[in-house]
Amino acid sequence: MTEQTERSLAEQPPDTGRLPDAAPGDGAAPAGGAGRGDGPATAQAAAAQAAAAQAAAAQAAAAQAAAAQATTAQATTAQATTAQATTAQAATAGAPVLPHTAPPPLAEPRPLGETRTWPRDFTHRLTAPLPGVRALARIAREGKLRPAPEKLPEIQQLPFEPGPMPAAGTTTLALTWAGHASWVIRIGGLTVLTDPVWSRKILGTPARVTPVGVRWEDLPPVDAVVISHNHYDHLDAPTLKRLPRHTPLLLPAGLAPWARRRGFTQVTDLDWWEAVELPAPGGPVRFDFVPAHHWSKRTLTDTCRSLWGGWLLTAPDGRRLHFAGDTGYGHWFEEIGRRYPGIDLALLPIGAYDPRWMLRPVHTDPEEAVKACQDLGARALAPMHWSTFLLSGEPPLEPLHRVRTAWSATGRPREDLWDLPVGASRVLDGS
Repeated sequence: MTEQTERSLAEQPPDTGRLPDAAPGDGAAPAGGAGRGDGPATAQAAAAQAAAAQAAAAQAAAAQAAAAQATTAQATTAQATTAQATTAQAATAGAPVLPHTAPPPLAEPRPLGETRTWPRDFTHRLTAPLPGVRALARIAREGKLRPAPEKLPEIQQLPFEPGPMPAAGTTTLALTWAGHASWVIRIGGLTVLTDPVWSRKILGTPARVTPVGVRWEDLPPVDAVVISHNHYDHLDAPTLKRLPRHTPLLLPAGLAPWARRRGFTQVTDLDWWEAVELPAPGGPVRFDFVPAHHWSKRTLTDTCRSLWGGWLLTAPDGRRLHFAGDTGYGHWFEEIGRRYPGIDLALLPIGAYDPRWMLRPVHTDPEEAVKACQDLGARALAPMHWSTFLLSGEPPLEPLHRVRTAWSATGRPREDLWDLPVGASRVLDGS
């Protein structure tokens, strides 16, 4: 019962259990006696009038109560509407950014070489569970992490065309494929290596099936190295030992101590969406560390102790190149494209994908690489992560055939598929 209803009922005449007094001229008897017409009919009529009066009073009280409840309900509804609007505003302020909204501003570049403290591990960043004991037992039983023997002759047909690297000035954006995920990138007057692996063999894998596309002695001075994650086919200690210890290393979060223990003095590790800038003859070159669908592990005890991801390189003139590192297909590509519009070239993995039941979460197949390029909004695609180490069960030449077919199905210009042989180079238009 509301306060207004209680007040209305309190204002009604009290119920004394007797008939109400008659008004003058109604034939009521004076006090202490009976008047004329004091028969049964008169008494019944008086009783009826009293009952009618009580009913009318009850109806009036009910009407007032209903009106009070309606008023209260309207006020409550108005308050609820206001609360909903306030809640909606608060939710909008703290809600994740949707694809159709404006992207957040890019992070301010962080200082080079800073020492930072990171979480103990990055397991919470995984986008799929890691394979368990049953999966490992199944893959060992099926033996499908190597191509079928009858497909191995395809190795002789893998494209390998080493040649001189193009001349590079301060406005050049060019790349040379050394094999696997190793590229020599010329940008803003800098020479940058990605996941450099110049070793013939790496721990736990067969030897390379194609030579390195660029001899080490033919490299120009290396101005920086970017690493996507700590797996042995991407972080190769023997190759890094060839570099001067003052070479800037740009690493995923948590990997800096590994590099500093090996004597490197200019080491920077970043979280996703963080960036640094390196001075260059053509102007600063920006390096953003961006997410990937993968994981990290180097020993029996360091699973996901360091982060994994890709790199977005921005030249002084604004042209952009995305190096994906090692990754499966997923939502991060669209988000990267939203935050960094106008990507000119995407370096995406197309190999080491079979069997899919195990490798889908961490390695894109050729069709997924083409889809990822579209999600990024990138103009051109340079396939990588194939034709070097045989890490899975697909035939050696299959990734090349499938990526060409998938690209053709999109209707995009054939020249925007940079399906380079190992050792080949290409310069981005506008350089």
